[in-house]
Amino acid sequence: MKKGEKMEKLEKVNKVKEFLDEARVFYIVTVDKDKPRSRPIGFKMIQNDELYFGVGTFKDVYKQLQENPNIEIVATTPKMWLRLDGKAVFDNDDALVDACFKAMPEIEGLYKANGWKMGIFHIENVHAEFKEMISTKEIVEW
Repeated sequence: MKKGEKMEKLEKVNKVKEFLDEARVFYIVTVDKDKPRSRPIGFKMIQNDELYFGVGTFKDVYKQLQENPNIEIVATTPKMWLRLDGKAVFDNDDALVDACFKAMPEIEGLYKANGWKMGIFHIENVHAEFKEMISTKEIVEW
């Protein structure tokens, strides 16, 4: 990726992260066999020009994403909402897990005490729509 393209992507990644920061809690939607499943989460971080999320590898959401990596994220603020979809790609990188625990130290102790592992993923082929009540205000893709 060229320097200009990398900067453009990082601007888009930051725009989505800032919206998720404002929303605080957002919803990840996966598929469990033939049924949609959603759950609220709040963790996200930018590393290596990617927007990362984390889920416990012992949770159903992790198993669902391993079986079918298609994902949708929905978030709302008082004036707008965001719908983002793409493909979850897990990164087996201990440095990313450490960065996750540094960002959310309250979960590090819980995970280590129970022997749990964190699965860190970013999303590829992102299509993100920033929407108002009845219209799409902006679309970003990377």
